[in-house]
Amino acid sequence: MQLDQVKAIITGGASGLGHAVAQHLVAHGGQVALFDVNGEKGAAAASALGDAARFYRTDVTSEENVATNAAAAHAAMGGLNVVMNCAGILGAGRVLGKQGAMPLTTFAGTIGVNLIGSFNVAKAGAALMQANEPGEDGERGVIVNTASVAAYEGQIGQAAYSASKGGVVGMTLPMARELARFGIRVLTIAPGIFWTPMVDGMTPELQASLGASIPFPSRLGKPEEFAATVAFILGNRYLNGETIRLDGAVRLQPK
Repeated sequence: MQLDQVKAIITGGASGLGHAVAQHLVAHGGQVALFDVNGEKGAAAASALGDAARFYRTDVTSEENVATNAAAAHAAMGGLNVVMNCAGILGAGRVLGKQGAMPLTTFAGTIGVNLIGSFNVAKAGAALMQANEPGEDGERGVIVNTASVAAYEGQIGQAAYSASKGGVVGMTLPMARELARFGIRVLTIAPGIFWTPMVDGMTPELQASLGASIPFPSRLGKPEEFAATVAFILGNRYLNGETIRLDGAVRLQPK
């Protein structure tokens, strides 16, 4: 798929990795629909991107909200051929913390946004993309999800987060196998430690420590590197059903 042909829904598109993907696609001639729960940031992000972008305030855990906004985005862009799931929450907390056992709402909420939300937007996008005219090799669309290296080496305090991201990894292959008959590819990126708004709030000392923990290059990942990986996925039709670690060879320690 050529980037100037892209018509993408990007969840979490108001900031961080999602916004970097939006910037990259628009810069290369694509159109984007930003789905984000933050109305102020989302509207500002879409405005800054120009006429090729639009914003829809979206709760990814709401089936009705997502279906309505996906249909609106499809109409506004004149089609849909990419879903990029970047919306997520950290959901940090120990199973047994100082205040007692983790409330089930914390665990369920993290699963709801990171895993159920990704599935919800992916299936809404696939329902629309199945009607696309087939391109080369019969391709009709691409779904790219975001997991995390924590799906593989979750740290203490990441039980909920790791479970949610492990679920994203786990659904990648069966979804790719199922949607193959429609010409829709499904892939996942599992990023390591990237510069995001969460990292911006850390002390310089902690930022330096995180960078030093990464084998090579010994620095935090850049959002534009994540966006470039998405672009590579979109352009290489033989990539399908895979989770790509993008992490500088880091392996998370227990804490």
